[in-house]
Amino acid sequence: MKIDKFEEIEAWKEARRLVKDLYSGFSKCRDFSLKDQIQRAGISVMSNIAEGFERNTNKEFINFLSIARGSLAEVKSLLYAAKDIGYIDKNVFDSLFDRANKVNGLLNGFISYLKSNLKRK
Repeated sequence: MKIDKFEEIEAWKEARRLVKDLYSGFSKCRDFSLKDQIQRAGISVMSNIAEGFERNTNKEFINFLSIARGSLAEVKSLLYAAKDIGYIDKNVFDSLFDRANKVNGLLNGFISYLKSNLKRK
């Protein structure tokens, strides 16, 4: 699998969609602190994927993908808070949570792939 630029990474593409959905899903939220935090966490996911790609080694890339996973966990946790408080309804929660889970699966798969390549070298 040859990837020439971070925009070709499926996990990054899906994280980008998640960010768009977070901005849309929280557009009417008046709690600017929570809104800002969840949107920043989403941006952190895609940014860490991109930054890690530009590093020199798979080991560094894996580290950045792990950081992206941590930011994704923050997004998911904040989604629960937003739902429990009533800032988003169940449909919005489910849609965003499903997208976050998809990103998580892609990150996990990519990390496994990169780790297996490290072991072969």
